[in-house]
Amino acid sequence: MRFPKLAFLFMFVGCLVVYLTYVKRHYDDSKPPVPDQLPQRRMDTRKQSTSAQVVNENFQYGIMFDAGSTGTRIHVFKFQIEPNEAPKLAHETFRAIKPGLSAYADDPEKSKEGLLELLKVARDTIPETLWSSSPLILRATAGLRLLPGEKATILLDKVREVFSESLFLYRPDSVSIMDGTDEGTVSITPVPYVNNVRFVIKKSGLHGTDTPTVGMLDLGGGSTQITFALQDEVSHVHAYICTYSCNSPIMNYLGLGLMSSRLAVLGGIEGQPLAGPQELVSPCLAPDYSGQWEHAEVLYTVKGQKAGEPIYETCLTKVEKMIYKRVRKIEGVKDMDFYAFSYYYDRAVDLGLIDESTGGTVRVSDYIEGAKKVCNNMSAGGIKESPFLCLDLTYISVLLQELDFPPDKELKLARQINNVETSWALGATFYCIESFHKHGTC
Repeated sequence: MRFPKLAFLFMFVGCLVVYLTYVKRHYDDSKPPVPDQLPQRRMDTRKQSTSAQVVNENFQYGIMFDAGSTGTRIHVFKFQIEPNEAPKLAHETFRAIKPGLSAYADDPEKSKEGLLELLKVARDTIPETLWSSSPLILRATAGLRLLPGEKATILLDKVREVFSESLFLYRPDSVSIMDGTDEGTVSITPVPYVNNVRFVIKKSGLHGTDTPTVGMLDLGGGSTQITFALQDEVSHVHAYICTYSCNSPIMNYLGLGLMSSRLAVLGGIEGQPLAGPQELVSPCLAPDYSGQWEHAEVLYTVKGQKAGEPIYETCLTKVEKMIYKRVRKIEGVKDMDFYAFSYYYDRAVDLGLIDESTGGTVRVSDYIEGAKKVCNNMSAGGIKESPFLCLDLTYISVLLQELDFPPDKELKLARQINNVETSWALGATFYCIESFHKHGTC
């Protein structure tokens, strides 16, 4: 039986239609979304990415480890960056641990735990997307400067090892012992900064506007700094650097921190243990006191002098002899507002002159009268729980007067100004961020 040609033609066309229909449906099911949807999704993604980028570009973080003589502190600074404007501090996260890094000089591996604890503070504060652009810095101060060179080097190498695995922006030269003059150079920044005076940090000094500034007094364990700005005849504020005995707007006295001065008044020599069973005997301690005191990895046996002479007067003589010709009077500080930090603050708290959490204002005479009261009370058998308080207060009162602060001079005592922890760390972080951007190093 033969099919007519016309029937065969209809059958062929029908099969072709069925086949093409099947192919079209299969193609529609498997092809990507239609063109008018795809660009829309890409545009949304681009908007989100751009928005995130704007947020990230508006802020810069900096991480500063302050490795001091009695503790290690972390400052995580968040700066707001605007075009053609100086950076503005938006927020600071602060944490401190004890003991200081120098306490691990004989076992550097033990320092790792504390470093990791503080690094976690930075990781919890800074968005992960910004870790690789946030400089990580450690500056050691007097505590490590007093260690023998090899021990300090080994400790810093351990810090570099820990930091290299942190995922933050890090270079080996970001970890170092800070020269005493650098503490003074950068410490001028925080106080004027938070009082709306903008300073541009330069390696050779600091320059700012002719807006009146305040000074700052910082008493650490191994060194003390006094920092202020003077206005010259052309209405520029200049800061210079010197140490020990020159008269300038920035002065750092290495060896005149509270702990180092305490040792000197007691009769010890920095970094040198006593030979055999010798003791340090001092009139600045209670007559019946005997105990041990550790400083810069050396354990000293100390005791009070026999009763008989008035404690305050004899202690005052010892302190004045120790500080003689090591500090120069500074012209102009009588008429300038000063903030005082660190051990100035702590000893005022010990005297009950200020609240520990809020700070306050004291006069130089408060330290003088406080020293007299504490020392005389010790001669009567009191203040055994704070055996060095008489010595410390006497030293602070003499130091302030040697710097030419009169007894009626008021000092503002604070741990923070405008929620910023007061220290050299803010200025140093400014400088390092700028240096990282320009030279890739700090």
